[in-house]
Amino acid sequence: MSYYDDFEDEPVRAETFPAFPPGKRYGKKFADTWWGNAWIEAVEYTALDPEQLKKGRKYAFAGQVGAITVSPGRISAPVHDGDPDQPYRTEVHLAELTGAGWERFLDRVAGRAGHIAALLDRDMPPDLVDTAEDAGVRLLPSFGDLETECDCPDWDSPCKHAAALAYQVSWLLDRDPFVLLLMRGRAEDELTEELHRRNARQGADDGEATSGTPATEAWAAPVVPLPDGPGPVLVPPLDLAPLLVDVEVEEPPVDTAALAELAADAATRARALLSTVDGTMV
Repeated sequence: MSYYDDFEDEPVRAETFPAFPPGKRYGKKFADTWWGNAWIEAVEYTALDPEQLKKGRKYAFAGQVGAITVSPGRISAPVHDGDPDQPYRTEVHLAELTGAGWERFLDRVAGRAGHIAALLDRDMPPDLVDTAEDAGVRLLPSFGDLETECDCPDWDSPCKHAAALAYQVSWLLDRDPFVLLLMRGRAEDELTEELHRRNARQGADDGEATSGTPATEAWAAPVVPLPDGPGPVLVPPLDLAPLLVDVEVEEPPVDTAALAELAADAATRARALLSTVDGTMV
């Protein structure tokens, strides 16, 4: 039986990342991003022996950590002391968010398009973490949130093997903050699907709450002169219609040509209204 046979019971949501090659630094400190370094701070605050951290950094840079498997609540990998054929089973544990916590977090994030765009761009802005905390949810680990486990004979927590794994996890987080969300209990596809669903639901709710004018009705509406005002409004003689010729929609079911024509007509009507006083062209 190989080491990896032990992971046959990994949950479906687990994701395995290939081992990092040896001899390469990935960030100015250790990690590249502020959230990657926040992860490292949580690891180092938990450590009982700085010497184990030092050895763990050395192991991480030397590429002595194998493929890393991330699943809800657990990160695991084989870590060796120099002989790749005799690795230790090493794990880092982080508590999953509760169902209620996920509900609050997703409700807040779904209402902010910038947060969704940042995550999809593999970014984690500080205000996204603040939004989570406002919802009573802590995304990044703090002091005491991380627990480590290793079948080596060392008694330290973390031992050098677990420290090496935890340090390399910061490199994964640098490249993809969805790794942190997977640790907290939800995979990327689950999250994006849920956020899209909530956005659609919010859009439908907003549509029911705010009545608008149907496009066909707006198209047929006559130009209504402005009421009496203080004087003429000067409008530059600019034909706005050509600016809308190239209007496109990524995923029609919208007739883009008709949309452009309707927008051009609206612009012409607006100019006509702004150019009149008592219904008379200025």
